[in-house]
Amino acid sequence: MEFYHALVSHSFLQYALLTGVLASVACGVVGTYVVTRRITYIAGGISHCVLGGIGAALYLNKVHGWTAVTPLYGAVVAALGAAVIIAWVSLRAKQREDTVIGALWAIGMAAGILFISQTPGYSQDIMSYLFGNILLVTKEDLRLVALLDALVVTMGVLFYNQFLAVCFDEEFARLRGIKVEVYYVMLLCLTALTVVLLVTVVGVVMVIALLTLPVAIAAHFAKRLWGIMALSAVLSALFTTAGLAISYRPDLPPGATTIMLAGAAYLAVALGSGALGVRRSRQRAPAGGGEAPR
Repeated sequence: MEFYHALVSHSFLQYALLTGVLASVACGVVGTYVVTRRITYIAGGISHCVLGGIGAALYLNKVHGWTAVTPLYGAVVAALGAAVIIAWVSLRAKQREDTVIGALWAIGMAAGILFISQTPGYSQDIMSYLFGNILLVTKEDLRLVALLDALVVTMGVLFYNQFLAVCFDEEFARLRGIKVEVYYVMLLCLTALTVVLLVTVVGVVMVIALLTLPVAIAAHFAKRLWGIMALSAVLSALFTTAGLAISYRPDLPPGATTIMLAGAAYLAVALGSGALGVRRSRQRAPAGGGEAPR
């Protein structure tokens, strides 16, 4: 209750709550595509490249006086750049895709740490970017989050059928005249923007957890893709709100608290579903210990 009383009087808590809800909507839509297309490892590579953009933005802002360049803008540029490079490698280049993703992953993290280390007064804040601190969201950041969220959801819904075809059967999509390469690049760019949104909530390290765990839970209860999207968006909003509320009084990291809640919920659903499946299989087994009829 102390959190809800503080929410009324403190604007930074209101910004944090709105950011979590807005990011959850994009997380539900794009996270479903990511899990269905099985490109979680690509999303992981993009998320770790984001730290390089954040570090560069902080360096330019504080050292060179580029006050218009905020960490969130740097994150957007880095994420989109990584998405385009990965898409080009996947579609055109001869190098192994996993090797390039691993290289971008490492280079992005290293560049971010180097930039932050050379920015006066910001070396100690690297934990906030790695593990998230939604309480640091400003009014300007909230506007950008709302804009990115609207763009991601609009594109995700507008090209629902095309993305659905690309995720499930590329060859069939090509036969139907769908430009698979174009929509694949678009999907990676939407994933990159969603990663930026989630970095503000749970940080670079735990983005993949919030992008996939609500979808994995929703898939146990919804069968259609749009149903999984809607349910996972609701679950993400519940996890981020509960994580913010629970972490407020004991002064825990909100991002880590959110992920612990999502992880516990996923384990509970997975174990419950597994136990239910075993019980049903036993009920269907033939009596008397004989061999099942063929």
